[in-house]
Parts: sequence; C-alpha cells; structure tokens
Amino acid sequence: MNTSIADLLNDKLIKSKQKTESLSRLLRENKITTSELIHFAENAKATQIATCIEAIEYASKQNPGIVNQQVFLLIADKLSAKEPRIKWESAKVIGNTVHLFQKEIEKIIPQLLDNTEHSGTVVRWSAAYALSEILKLKSTYNKELIPTIEAIMQTEEKNSIKKIYIDALKKIR
Repeated sequence: MNTSIADLLNDKLIKSKQKTESLSRLLRENKITTSELIHFAENAKATQIATCIEAIEYASKQNPGIVNQQVFLLIADKLSAKEPRIKWESAKVIGNTVHLFQKEIEKIIPQLLDNTEHSGTVVRWSAAYALSEILKLKSTYNKELIPTIEAIMQTEEKNSIKKIYIDALKKIR
C-alpha cells in the first residue's frame, strides 16, 4: 500500500486538503492502517508527515481505536518536531486518543507543556486541547497539572485558548 500512499501524496494535481481527506477515508475504510501511514511518514518530507498525521487526526476523531500504542508513541515523539504543523496535528491526535493510552500520559505532558509556550497560536491551541483531554481523565497527574494550567492561563493572550482550559476545568470540578 505504500506506493499508493506515495502516489497520492506526490500527486501535484491533488490539493493538500484532498490528500488529507483521501488518506483519512482510506483509514476509516480499513484500506490502510495508521501504522502504514506512520511508516511511510518516517522517510517523508515535513509537509507529507504533517498530512499523514492530519489524516490520522481526522480519522481518530471518529474512531480513536484506529490508533494503536506504537502509533500513539510515534506521534507523541512528533510533538517536538521543528515544523509547527507537525506539532499541532500530533497534539490533536493525542487529544483524540489519550483516553486509550493513559499509561503514556507521563511521557507526553512535558512536551505538551513546552508547546503551550510556542509562538504559534495553533500549536498552543492544539496543546491546550490535548492537555484539556488529559485533565478530563481525572488522573493522578491533575494534582500537578491543574496549577500548571492555571498559571499558563495567566500568561496566555488568546481567549480561544483560555476557553479550552476553562471548559476542561469546569468539567472536572
């Protein structure tokens, strides 16, 4: 299947959004797996990596179970990527699926917190989304995470990002 992933992603006639939607549909229809997509992305260009992760994000919103632990951890590693789009797409996948991988929370919180200080609004928004999903799990990590998030809210200038944290805090109190 890798050749068709490559063919799709390298096709100059297909717009980026269409590529994402096509890959997401292939994932939802079980014609490709998240593992195949991540395996392809290992040697791809940054834009292709981001498109692969975005396709997983779209599909995992409807069916979080398509992401296995290995894929979750590989995507979690992408939180520290140089490219902002890879960071934000990875955080959205984590937000969609973290409830399935609660044993991995400790590994991902530090990088998500780093991304809350990123200059890019979408990176910060996506980190807020993932962190809010972690908060809603009401895990033992909330003891440290709640005051940390309250401090982040004091310095965050975007109300749309603050609102994500506020909504999560309301749900757990």
